[in-house]
Amino acid sequence: MERNSLAQDIINTCLEMNATGLNQGTSGNVSSRYRDGMLITPSGIPYVKLTPEMIVYVDGIGRSEPDKIPSSEWLFHLACYQARPELNAVIHTHAINSTALAILNQPIPAIHYMVAVTGTDHIPCIPYDTFGTKELAESVFIGIKESKSILMQHHGMLVMEINLEKALWLAGETETLAELYLKVSSLHSPPPVLSADEMQKVIAKFKNYGLKTEK
Repeated sequence: MERNSLAQDIINTCLEMNATGLNQGTSGNVSSRYRDGMLITPSGIPYVKLTPEMIVYVDGIGRSEPDKIPSSEWLFHLACYQARPELNAVIHTHAINSTALAILNQPIPAIHYMVAVTGTDHIPCIPYDTFGTKELAESVFIGIKESKSILMQHHGMLVMEINLEKALWLAGETETLAELYLKVSSLHSPPPVLSADEMQKVIAKFKNYGLKTEK
């Protein structure tokens, strides 16, 4: 995709995730694979003020464009593209329910078959590390290889998909599952979960889910 068009898609994704309540202010960040690196949101600029020219290109070894400052989380975005070469978009948000579970260091188990859209039978929660650090990027690398959706302890959620549209959908699905888990846990602790055998069946069925979506 041409750069300005992809940059505008990133901005549109940011605006939609704030409009739908998946994120607040400038706390989240969005990127898409581009050339040998990525295009990523800049640091600290309100999404409503973004223009395609403000989106930052970071190459495959972490060098950003002159006079532009990428998101403080660019390291873990780059780690995602290194971990999952088949996927092309990353969204990180501080969605309320997902972040609540992340604060509790609580993964989301197989409370619903839709957990399988992550490619595994649960949504893991990776250990806490300071934002923007190499240590956090290393934890993200491990977590995202396991699941296309992860929680980050005391931080938020992160998802990765084949394109921005599907990544935004997966972020919304993750937040829905987090809300369901919190509600069910208040009524029945621990909540009932689907069996490992059943989840493997569902994971297999989801392997062809949404493959007609354009990259």
